[in-house]
Amino acid sequence: MSGHRWAARAAAGAAAVALTVTGGTLAQADDDIDTLPAEEIAERARDALLDARSLHLSARGSVGATGEEGSVDLTLDREGNCAGGVDMGDDGSVEIVKRGDDVWLKPDAAFWKNHVPIGGSTFDKILDGRYMKAGADDPRMLEVTEFCDLDTFRELMTDNAGDADFDGLTKGARTEVNGAPTVPVTRAEGGERVTAYVAAEGTPYPVRITARGGDEEGTVDFSGFDRPVPTATPSADETVDITALLGRSIKPV
Repeated sequence: MSGHRWAARAAAGAAAVALTVTGGTLAQADDDIDTLPAEEIAERARDALLDARSLHLSARGSVGATGEEGSVDLTLDREGNCAGGVDMGDDGSVEIVKRGDDVWLKPDAAFWKNHVPIGGSTFDKILDGRYMKAGADDPRMLEVTEFCDLDTFRELMTDNAGDADFDGLTKGARTEVNGAPTVPVTRAEGGERVTAYVAAEGTPYPVRITARGGDEEGTVDFSGFDRPVPTATPSADETVDITALLGRSIKPV
């Protein structure tokens, strides 16, 4: 599986996990979160997340039924800009930048070896540490442009809002996540346990969501809400045009 496909699944998985424990009302910050029932905390956390103009997402663990291990570290916004990367451990990693109508990808040698066994090493030598560049409308970049857009993440949560079920949520005692006070809200059902850690001060964003079930587990951290995506893009001498590298085939990388 290509790096950007893994990242797309990870981002979708993050949204699905968020939906599992979050579900309507306007996000508010004037109440003491500790005094609210678990259901209302979950509702406010979901709405706060949906209201964000941009955010930083860090997901790690196994995603999907295959149990593939990896991590995604990405800053993205509603305009479709993003910067970050995907790490699949021994299977390789890919750096990703999308700005406006352009997308840059930089797979490492392990990625080419494991995901493009025929010809991958040649591509790696040609790139020589540089990025592949393509237009955002290039069919080969479709999955990258979709998961780089925060609206894709938001639409997944909104489209499935009717499936949210708040029965069985429990609220835990205050705890810290990355040095900030949070209130955990947990759903445990059918051998799965999902916990959202909701900011106890300021806007009630879910700052961490953990999921455990069977042989799979994962953690998604959210931060940098409404902070702009870095604007730096690779320079011309750091870039190789994707058409020159791969030809005019529309087969995904």
